[in-house]
Amino acid sequence: MMNATNVANDGLPQFVSFGEALTDMIRLSADRWASIPGGAPWNVAQVMACFGVPSAFGGAISQDCFGEDLWQTSVKARLDLRFMQRLDKSPLLAIVHETQPPKYFFVGDDSADLHFDVAALPAGWESAVRWAHFGGISLARQPLAERLVALAERLKTLGVKISYDPNFRVAMDHSYDPILARMAAIADLIKVSEEDLRGLFRTDDEEGAFARLRAMNPAAAFLYTRGAEGGALYVGDKTWRATPPKITVVDTVGAGDCSLAGLLCSLMYHPELGWDAHLRASIAAGAGACLAAGATPPSEETLARLALEVEVKSC
Repeated sequence: MMNATNVANDGLPQFVSFGEALTDMIRLSADRWASIPGGAPWNVAQVMACFGVPSAFGGAISQDCFGEDLWQTSVKARLDLRFMQRLDKSPLLAIVHETQPPKYFFVGDDSADLHFDVAALPAGWESAVRWAHFGGISLARQPLAERLVALAERLKTLGVKISYDPNFRVAMDHSYDPILARMAAIADLIKVSEEDLRGLFRTDDEEGAFARLRAMNPAAAFLYTRGAEGGALYVGDKTWRATPPKITVVDTVGAGDCSLAGLLCSLMYHPELGWDAHLRASIAAGAGACLAAGATPPSEETLARLALEVEVKSC
């Protein structure tokens, strides 16, 4: 997919994803629960690392069993661990008490994620990073949100490319509107889904909501994902739509994060390609994530095969 070699501790990462790493507590039955490492920004970071990009997750986790699972999974993904802070604070948990349809709430009063310290990051990292990603529930949790938005704004002035995935959750009410506006204004790439648009703009008019979002930053590229229907890229007055390959879906966990990572990898390592090729890489990565249980990135061979089956048309 790219000509990159992941370096875990030598040098500094080219990609950093900032936000939350949490534990999904999923109710399997009346008396059985499963704990799964998660959090959209953390997941994007580990997918990027698995795709071969020198990557890091910038955030804070607890020192208990939940934090240990996140740490060990990050080790296996070969993330740069210098950006991941372990604190003597409680974990951030997403309690998924129903799965069909998903119903959940978050537990994390004064939890570790809120105490992430930007000043403690490795010296010189801002000069090395090419893309920085922001999003998730972290941008709806103060005081962390203000700290992260300020960081994104500073990186933008330094010439770092910014990607943003709101990843709507119920905590993103009217108070989130200023964060949405500030992040959209500086983002080079914005990923959004139909569910995001309905939630962020509190409307059933998805196309109207998408027009409002694009108006916040007409210069940005927009990845609009539509699940099994595929997705589209909007860049200026150009649009490319993609039909995904026909696959047997195991589950869709992490598909959106993989789709975004596929697009970012293509943009970072194959900038000479057209937007149609970038979208093809994105949709192939999202489809590949659906072939295995959990947020499992597809192999390079699987990505190459699926990319050949993605149909892209310009509009």
